[in-house]
Amino acid sequence: PSLLSPNPSFLPVLQKDPSEALVIAVTTRAIFNLEEEHKLYLEKGKEEYARHQQANQDKPLPPGTAFAFIQAAQYVNEKILESNLAEKDLFDILVLSNNSPESGVRIINSAKHYGLEISKFCFVSNKDSTQYLKSHGVKLFLSADRIDVCNALQRGVSAALVFQQEVQAPSTPLRVVFDGDAVLFSNETDQVFQEQGLEGAVQYERAMEAVPMGEGPLKAFAMHLGKIRKKFSQEKSPIRTYLVTARSGRDMGVRAIKTLQEWGLAIDEAFFMDGAPKGPILAQIQPHIFFDDGLHNIQGAQDVGVPSAWVP
Repeated sequence: PSLLSPNPSFLPVLQKDPSEALVIAVTTRAIFNLEEEHKLYLEKGKEEYARHQQANQDKPLPPGTAFAFIQAAQYVNEKILESNLAEKDLFDILVLSNNSPESGVRIINSAKHYGLEISKFCFVSNKDSTQYLKSHGVKLFLSADRIDVCNALQRGVSAALVFQQEVQAPSTPLRVVFDGDAVLFSNETDQVFQEQGLEGAVQYERAMEAVPMGEGPLKAFAMHLGKIRKKFSQEKSPIRTYLVTARSGRDMGVRAIKTLQEWGLAIDEAFFMDGAPKGPILAQIQPHIFFDDGLHNIQGAQDVGVPSAWVP
């Protein structure tokens, strides 16, 4: 049976090597829809929340914003292992939670219900759970809590904030969309734009065309994703990556493309939008996740049902 079919609880989860795997940590509110439970926690407190979770431990939680992304990552693992059973460069998913272990039973049961290949669950009643990210070798952290995300970024871990939203479950392959400046690339050109306007930014880019841009907060994750993608031919790859940037292709596209080439990061499709709204193109791509630093772009993506993650 497919690992994505419900209830394959008899299937053992393959042990991953965190030193080689692409480790992604998600919080419970990122992968499941816990909005009602979170409201109960805020209004009635921890004990009432824990009682509710224990009373409903066999009732699966509905999928959250990052759920389809995690499912698609699992599909990539299946395809990798089909071609090489000994492959160690796999996605390894870790669920990080501020729940107590007792409240966590419902989380584990929900993951099992959907057949999610997750073996690592960390239930930390402690406030700052991000202190454990580095020890698990986490390359990407997705959370519904802004403080969590800021703490992770300060610890040098790629991180993004997901908002609870209605998501259309897209089909495979895994599709990941990155914004350019302040996400894949550093925010150097954004800063010039703030200080000198569009004309100043265009002149700066022309002058710096041969100089690769600095690293953005999601570069490390994108590079590891690219490394997994290289195991397949373009036609057979279970991963597709996209760059959707507000940059103008004519004035600012060359440096972006040269930077990706310098890094050795192959992107399947690049869209230079010249400031146009990203929503329509994202609706066409139907990604499992879209990373952007602009809240107006996140809103535009949410309006068309695209799972979005904000990089602060």
